Amino acid sequence: MITDIKTWLEKGKNVSKEALDCIYDGVYIVNPDREIVFWNRGAEQITGYKKEKVTGFWCGDNILNHIDENGILLCRGGCPIVQTMKDGKPIEMKVYPKHQDGHRFPVETHISCLRDDEGNILGVIEVFRDISHQEEYRILQEKFKNLIKRYVSTTTFDEIQSRIINNSDINNPRILDMSVLYLDIINFTGYTENRNPQEVVEMLNDLFGICEVITREHFGDIDKYIGDAVMAVFSDANDAVRAAEKMLTIGLLIMNEIRAKEGLPEICVRIGINSGPVLQGDIGSFERKDLTVIGDNVNVASRVEKQAPSNRLMISEATLSRLEKREFDKFEAFGVIPVKGKSEPLKLFVLK
Repeated sequence: MITDIKTWLEKGKNVSKEALDCIYDGVYIVNPDREIVFWNRGAEQITGYKKEKVTGFWCGDNILNHIDENGILLCRGGCPIVQTMKDGKPIEMKVYPKHQDGHRFPVETHISCLRDDEGNILGVIEVFRDISHQEEYRILQEKFKNLIKRYVSTTTFDEIQSRIINNSDINNPRILDMSVLYLDIINFTGYTENRNPQEVVEMLNDLFGICEVITREHFGDIDKYIGDAVMAVFSDANDAVRAAEKMLTIGLLIMNEIRAKEGLPEICVRIGINSGPVLQGDIGSFERKDLTVIGDNVNVASRVEKQAPSNRLMISEATLSRLEKREFDKFEAFGVIPVKGKSEPLKLFVLK
């Protein structure tokens, strides 16, 4: 009968040291005292440690000095091998051992008990694989996604990701009821005439950053930046109005207070919102597309914005009709403007 792990390695029916040595993954085996009794060639190649430098030592001697993803040193506390021998359950985890040359690297490790025919634990086997390339690729993917998100809307990013997952390059255009918000800087041309390009870009980035954060807070999405203008879309007209109000009364106000302290001129904007059915779909050529919303109601939103007084919010009657009473009562009638192609003039309302 096999009574210890060394005998198991020498006479085991299902595995042999020669077979374990042929595995590319690192494999090492410890006895119940955590003494390393086997170290395969894969472990040598991955860690740089030859078996002569490892076997006969204890895993608690910090040969590999394992730490987990949270930076906790496992060899002196919370050792997964000890936990496996204690409860008999296998463990899978990502750890960071130290290579012989001193650098740490990520490995995916699997730890299981080795038992005799009666089920008694003879030792523990740990199989580990260097995942440095996978980690580098994952980090590169995350950086790429974060970079792309700076240049396309969340809706576009999510749609493209969905198409990749579903192996589809088709986006069926659809009609959606949305509220479209336009924000435009007043006298932007005049501002740029007396400023260097870097100062202009910094101002735009400050303003657009405010708009993006507030838009996301109110469940909207920046559809695009158009020069010095922002176009955002919302499923709920109330969210669009609340976002616009916060842009004016908090975001822009604080931005201009900071600019005043720095001796910079005040930035004034107009905001307009219109609501109604819009067409969402891929617009562009075969080589370059933009997932956006188009249609008459988008054009009307731009017209509404151009009628807004300085640092004020203007909305259409279509938007007003979609508001809850609390938001509805914040507006007063402003007037009407003719709209090309429409028999009825457009009624406008301004935030009090």
